[in-house]
Amino acid sequence: MTYALPLLCSAALAADDSPAFQGQAALRLRGVAELGRAGTRLERAVDPVQDAVFLDPPAPVAGLELTRPRIMGIVNVTPDSFSDGGRFDSQASAVAHALRLLAEGADILDIGGESTRPGAVEVAVADEIARTAPVIAALRDAGVRAPISIDTRKAEVARAALAAGADIVNDVSALTWDRDMAPLVAEAGVPVCLMHAQGTPQTMQKDPKYNDVRFDVHDWLMAAMARAEAAGIDRARIILDPGIGFGKTVAHNLALLAHLALLHGSGCAILLGASRKRFIGVIGGVDQAGERLGGSLAVALQGAAQGAHILRVHDVSETRQALSLWQALHEKQECGGI
Repeated sequence: MTYALPLLCSAALAADDSPAFQGQAALRLRGVAELGRAGTRLERAVDPVQDAVFLDPPAPVAGLELTRPRIMGIVNVTPDSFSDGGRFDSQASAVAHALRLLAEGADILDIGGESTRPGAVEVAVADEIARTAPVIAALRDAGVRAPISIDTRKAEVARAALAAGADIVNDVSALTWDRDMAPLVAEAGVPVCLMHAQGTPQTMQKDPKYNDVRFDVHDWLMAAMARAEAAGIDRARIILDPGIGFGKTVAHNLALLAHLALLHGSGCAILLGASRKRFIGVIGGVDQAGERLGGSLAVALQGAAQGAHILRVHDVSETRQALSLWQALHEKQECGGI
């Protein structure tokens, strides 16, 4: 089996005949590399028919066009999340934080009531609903129109969130934790994010192993996508997430980030959630998660350069500023005389 890796470059530096990558003004498609597990690599020119999936943007997500990277702001209504646990675990503080993220430039809000950090324990369904549904309802009552995602593995939590006004289901188990989740998503007709994870939060960082993490994660996500389609979920509503930090070593995370564009062959939107993750602290020498802004921005821009459509982040204002500069630097410029 071969894997198609779109070779992306800055629009500002690309040859004039290089096509835009999925309609993104900052990126051009300079060719395609066909990779094999045996280490084979063959580069070829772009074929407009064969490579249409790299030229056309994915379907909009909850009304958002994906011709530029979108920012998903994290709202953890939890006492124990790895980075900001306990800071926004009341309805008032969570709503205020969500409104602040929107003001800073978030395109989507992701509301979660159960931590999935390494070692985290499962939260009862009733407790998770009580943490999340009222926050979503309050945001809608406050006039928020931006898409809202519910970050949960559990169908009843998702059902309550959708009834409260959520638009997207973000399932870190890719529909494997709760057998009722896939039918719920199919019936509701909402977008769903399928994330790769090896193991559970209790076990995932206990010596994770892969044959080749790039291809193993790709294949796992393609199988998850096929299961979702078989359950009646249209591919146009599927978002894929490689699950940075979920059952991966530092080396695994780096390999996935370098080859994130492998997932574009699916035609689905790609979400990258790496903000403040432990590997950033390991490489950058920063123990406290809240002090990993610099590394988080570097990873976010790497995701943008690999064509990621949605960046799930804690630091919205700073990410928006970094993306604005990245886009200005990479878009094609008209150079006049000096």
